[in-house]
Amino acid sequence: MALKSSMKILLADPQSGNRQAVKKMLVDIGFKNVSEAQDGERAWAKIEEALGEEKPIELIVAAWDIEKITGLDLLKKVRANDKISKTKFLMITSEADQQNIVTSVKSGVNNVVVRPFSANTLMEKIGKIFGA
Repeated sequence: MALKSSMKILLADPQSGNRQAVKKMLVDIGFKNVSEAQDGERAWAKIEEALGEEKPIELIVAAWDIEKITGLDLLKKVRANDKISKTKFLMITSEADQQNIVTSVKSGVNNVVVRPFSANTLMEKIGKIFGA
């Protein structure tokens, strides 16, 4: 399955520089529809807004350490909502903390990427999520 460039992606990261770097990677890979949120509350609002427009987010890329609603709690909210429970979710973690990774997997994350990472690594992780 080839990844479609028009896929709706939501990127949630508290650090503006990190968001810009990851967004650039996503755009360089070929994705054209990337929206951003600086915290979990805003990410959730964008998820609900997309759902209301019947154009749901197809991939959520969220940092573990986003504020207001953490990356893990955002994942749990998504998995608990029947309308979006199957949404693909990639967690970004800054530290190679095995416990964060294990907790994410137990909570239903599709894949985890550890900072620092390259565009190739990001593409590989997304490809695995979508079976590409």
